[in-house]
Amino acid sequence: MPMINVELKKNDHENATNLIRRFTRKIQESGIIPKVKGNRYAQRDTSKLSQKTIALRKLARRKEVEKLKKLGKMETRDTK
Repeated sequence: MPMINVELKKNDHENATNLIRRFTRKIQESGIIPKVKGNRYAQRDTSKLSQKTIALRKLARRKEVEKLKKLGKMETRDTK
């Protein structure tokens, strides 16, 4: 995300409250806050290596379940 700098200088005869008000208005106009909030919960894509390991774990578990079903140690679900 590119850096956006918002810089304000205090005018003559301006109090701190007005300076803060101008600053918040400038921030809202620049659109920084929606960008940050949009990226807040973004998740990265899983790497190919971790996708492979997850798939291998699923296959191993599926194989183990089939073996247990054949041995009669695990009940099969009846789909209706």
